[in-house]
Amino acid sequence: MSNGQWYPPEWPDRIRALASGELTAATPKRAATVLLLSDGGHSGGGGDSGTSDDAGNVGAGGNVSDGGIHRTTGLSVHMLRRRASMAFAGGAYAYPGGGVDPRDDDSLVRWAGPSLTEWAALLGLGDDLGGAQAVVCAAVRETFEEAGVLLAGPTPDTVVDDTTGDDWEADRQALVAREFGFAEFLDRRKLVLRSDLLGPWARWITPEFEPKRYDTWFFVAALPAGQRTRNASTEADRTVWIAPEQAAAGYDRGELLMMPPTISTLRQLQPYGTVPEVLAGAAGRDMTPVLAQARLEGGELVLSWPGHDEFTKHIPAGGPQ
Repeated sequence: MSNGQWYPPEWPDRIRALASGELTAATPKRAATVLLLSDGGHSGGGGDSGTSDDAGNVGAGGNVSDGGIHRTTGLSVHMLRRRASMAFAGGAYAYPGGGVDPRDDDSLVRWAGPSLTEWAALLGLGDDLGGAQAVVCAAVRETFEEAGVLLAGPTPDTVVDDTTGDDWEADRQALVAREFGFAEFLDRRKLVLRSDLLGPWARWITPEFEPKRYDTWFFVAALPAGQRTRNASTEADRTVWIAPEQAAAGYDRGELLMMPPTISTLRQLQPYGTVPEVLAGAAGRDMTPVLAQARLEGGELVLSWPGHDEFTKHIPAGGPQ
């Protein structure tokens, strides 16, 4: 492997099975993930082990120190490393995120920002207003569940500045356990979801040959003033704040494992210098979903992601890679 592209060894066999009709593609579930951004000048939480040594080596002048605490200036993004024991993308770096909760489709959510009609259009969901609400709720809820950061406030123009304490942790764990929905959580806390703090960035669909598939919307958002990230996810063994170009360099050297959507979005962040620039750049983004394609070409199986040539793989058609 010349870079850090996540490529499971079982993929060629699954691709062949799909092409021969032996494998039926699973229906993708909707999901959302958030690229939390900062311009530096604050401290964010590190990994649960208190170290982030590997991420500190992603480039000259690595930005991880003091037990994984971020102290850089310039644009940084919050990433987590999935535990190696995870069946899907174990050991890969990613962003906080997860699947939608069906209860968020039809519950009355305390809401601020663009209307559901506007969000449905932005996300490419047509007139599916409930679906748009569920995707946005998933983005905000999963960021709270996995990073301890909440994009909500007591009024439409405020954001909570502290999500620490036993009562917050009890609510977070209850959300993770799906003991109540996100709408109920907001109502209990008398909070308003700040959808205006999110910017839609990209949309990727898990390849048809994967047993678990997700139709995932990627969002960008600024870390709210006063809040701190932490590794609250049971699926991650460490977290890091890192400059996009340093993370991409680590991937290019084969030191940081990532899935195509992750490294693609990191590269897209590199031209921007500040969080406001990124958020402004989210306006008008092409949200056409990216879906891997596999075809037989000259005795090879060619796996590609349209518009993303760097991820193309050539696999011998008659046997393993």
